[in-house]
Amino acid sequence: MERVAVFADVQNLYYTVRQQHNSHFDYRAFLREATTGRQLVKAVAYATDKGDDRQRRFQQILKGLGFDVRLQPFIQRADGSTKGDWDVGIAVDMLDLAPHVDVVVLASGDGDYAPVVARMVTEPGIVVEVYGVQELTAGLLVRTATLFVPIKGQLLLPIPTSW
Repeated sequence: MERVAVFADVQNLYYTVRQQHNSHFDYRAFLREATTGRQLVKAVAYATDKGDDRQRRFQQILKGLGFDVRLQPFIQRADGSTKGDWDVGIAVDMLDLAPHVDVVVLASGDGDYAPVVARMVTEPGIVVEVYGVQELTAGLLVRTATLFVPIKGQLLLPIPTSW
């Protein structure tokens, strides 16, 4: 049975899925699809921490699904810009886990991951599957991955009207 590690870039998924599909990403369907017939070694969701209750509830849902949730403080700069990405942390974790798995699944469309994905696919026996919104995923990331899976259909959840 293939061993798999799953990495989800929560911020990227939230904004790209919302922008392109006006929906939310279905983490339950994603994890089920990415792990069916495989042994899950680790699933990690990377998010920023704004400290609000709705976000805490979402993090608890992710934990209930089996994700290890890693948080980074949300930083609001004096000029109004914000920072809260996990690019380097996700890349390091992917490289750390690669020797222990056969398949790495990355859910993000961020082209900054292309170098680490390219490095991993050159290693014997490592398959890298990338899930991303087709229209908003960097072309280099799509071309570098062993397999690109567009986020659509069953991987989408409608946005509740009460939000």
